Amino acid sequence: MAQISFSQITKSFKDNHILKGIDLEIASGEFLVLVGPSGCGKSTLLRTLAGLEKMDGGDIKVNNKSIKHVEPQDRDVAMVFQNYALYPHMNVAENMGFALKLQKKSSQEIKNRVQEIADLLQIGHLLERKPKELSGGQRQRVALGRALARQTSIVLFDEPLSNLDAHLRSQMRVEIKRLHQALKSTMIYVTHDQMEATTMGDRIAVLKDGRIEQIGTPSEIYHRPKNLFIASFIGSPEMNFMEGGLLHRLPWPEAKKPGQILGVRPEVFKIHQGSLLSHELELGHFQVELSENLGGQQMLHGKVEGQNVRILADSVDQFYKDQRFPVKIDLTKSQLFDKSSGLNQRL
Repeated sequence: MAQISFSQITKSFKDNHILKGIDLEIASGEFLVLVGPSGCGKSTLLRTLAGLEKMDGGDIKVNNKSIKHVEPQDRDVAMVFQNYALYPHMNVAENMGFALKLQKKSSQEIKNRVQEIADLLQIGHLLERKPKELSGGQRQRVALGRALARQTSIVLFDEPLSNLDAHLRSQMRVEIKRLHQALKSTMIYVTHDQMEATTMGDRIAVLKDGRIEQIGTPSEIYHRPKNLFIASFIGSPEMNFMEGGLLHRLPWPEAKKPGQILGVRPEVFKIHQGSLLSHELELGHFQVELSENLGGQQMLHGKVEGQNVRILADSVDQFYKDQRFPVKIDLTKSQLFDKSSGLNQRL
């Protein structure tokens, strides 16, 4: 396993500043996810660790030793790319064992290691097939197996599931997490998909415009977003944002200041029945405009106190257009943001 430290990493392409002083500590054996919109610098940061991009400034240390001037092949790093990049003339076993062959490992050692990883990935029956004979999900498993066969202390993933359909992505998320638990390598996973980030990471680092906006566990990022960007980016559907006179009814001193925004996730709204608890606030009546069936739940779109909101409800309940009912929110799960700075006032 390997502990990794990024210190003041900067990188530019001509006048385009991609990384703007990144500081990040990754614990040995951790599964860290780098998430953010396209162009935020997450893949570039990953490639600096692999040695595929040279930093303009800063340093990267692995187990307290700088790797700034270490060649990519000597960094004890394996990488899984979005593109499978399998050799079409080689079968699965040859693709998975190719890096070991370059390392002058014995044929028996290569065979044993390939079989071990193939069994772990449940592709042992595919070892004699060529890439063209495989499905997309099988090719991705082979690409993953090729990286893992090298037995490196660090494994990097650069949006490896982007080419798969939703069902396969869901399967592969579970497989990769199981592999992490079994191998205990330090793993860094890049994605723009917030669902992948929250379901896979021990911790998440949210990037925007070349800077880290927040680092924390999936629960911390979801329930205590540092700013408006994170609140809107993490969560599907995103948080509801409400303004206006209702903020003056909040029991928080900060809510009385001008330019405040109340943030409420769809599941925090509750149909008001019975007496209010001390940590709850009653809003006006919600008027239903339409409902989206999500399977076990449904998303109600409508208005409360003149503002558009979405409420998550049980799918067995029946709602109809223009139906009205009172709603309340749990204040312990609600956020308050300053409109000008974007910062969460309740942290």
